[in-house]
Amino acid sequence: MTDPDPALEPSMTDAVRRHVAGLAPDALPAFVYDLAALRAHAAAVRAALPERVELYYAAKANPDAPVLTALRGSVDGYEVSSGGELAHVRATVPDAPLAFGGPGKTPAEILSAVDAGVHRWHVESEQELHRLAAVLTGRRPEAVVDVLLRVNLPVGAGALDTVALAMGGRPTPFGLDPERAEACTRLLTDPLGPFGPLRRRLRLRGVHAHLASGLTAAEQLAVAGQIVGWASRLAERHAFPLAEVNVGGGMAVDYEDPRAHFDWTAFGEGLAKLLDRHPGPALRIEPGRALTAYCGWYATEVLDVKRSHGEDFAVVRGGTHHLRTPATRGHDQPFDVLPVDAWPHAWPRPAVATGRATLAGQLCTPKDVLARASTAADGLRTADRVLFSMAGAYGWNISHHDFLMHPRPGFHYLDG
Repeated sequence: MTDPDPALEPSMTDAVRRHVAGLAPDALPAFVYDLAALRAHAAAVRAALPERVELYYAAKANPDAPVLTALRGSVDGYEVSSGGELAHVRATVPDAPLAFGGPGKTPAEILSAVDAGVHRWHVESEQELHRLAAVLTGRRPEAVVDVLLRVNLPVGAGALDTVALAMGGRPTPFGLDPERAEACTRLLTDPLGPFGPLRRRLRLRGVHAHLASGLTAAEQLAVAGQIVGWASRLAERHAFPLAEVNVGGGMAVDYEDPRAHFDWTAFGEGLAKLLDRHPGPALRIEPGRALTAYCGWYATEVLDVKRSHGEDFAVVRGGTHHLRTPATRGHDQPFDVLPVDAWPHAWPRPAVATGRATLAGQLCTPKDVLARASTAADGLRTADRVLFSMAGAYGWNISHHDFLMHPRPGFHYLDG
């Protein structure tokens, strides 16, 4: 991680502060996005990368149409992982290149993606490759698909033990084991094999390997070096031109220290050195969370402050059915307090008096916790507003919206 980037300051910006302060209580909770900050951050990431590195955005992190559109000026394309994402992203940014990834692509999704003209494909299994070939043979004789084989590479004992999420280097449903990738390579390169008649239309371009999320720049570079080295040796063994290596995303976002950011400058410099050692292929990265997390807030208000067995709890509107990430990752979501001084009631105003409080939502489960025993809640009062920062990725779109059937949040996109 590196020093704070002023463009990514997680505390509420003046524009966000003013906007949330002006919302009526019934307009909360709300997700608030600073699109100007998002564009500035994405432009800085693009500037830190070598020219031969393509920057794709993993739409799964936050597929909101204004977010996708704000990123268009800085990203080379978008990675989608379902037929629904494909249709949504295509409709929102129709001119953008797409890469179709993800395990378990259905026959209908494969057919619709080929019909939609998706050229870049992350193949997860031999059966997927056969289904793709069948569609090209029977449905779209003029279509051309560029294939990257997604490979589950071993990266050394313990190398991924401490990361937030591991999708490779161990038994997982993602990608091909190296020996199966070799078999797929033979299918795609053998002119006398079953795919021989499709060689000009089903083209092996290289390798994709997204092995983990939560890696620092140094860790990402070490993994990227292993992926590129393995891909280069594969191409040499099978005598095909290695055009592209996708080293995935998963750049670390630190919820415990919001001011510590992924070191894009060091990462870009390291990728440039890696390209010097391997001058043939282009590289592609596919960050999601690391592009959008810092540019969104989940704004709500305190409904009640209560004491339980000596500990203070602040109950807020909404909860993890809107912002599920802290529950799934087991972290405390960082937040700022926007004090509201007006108190029109005759009864005493409940407030945190122990120096710390747990911020919980409205759900009937003890797992509905956004932040535990936080000293940032010292003095927090009923009717104060709370802005949970770093909520620009994996918030509403991964949450269990309909549990208890509370109202849905608002969505606000600030620009300029």
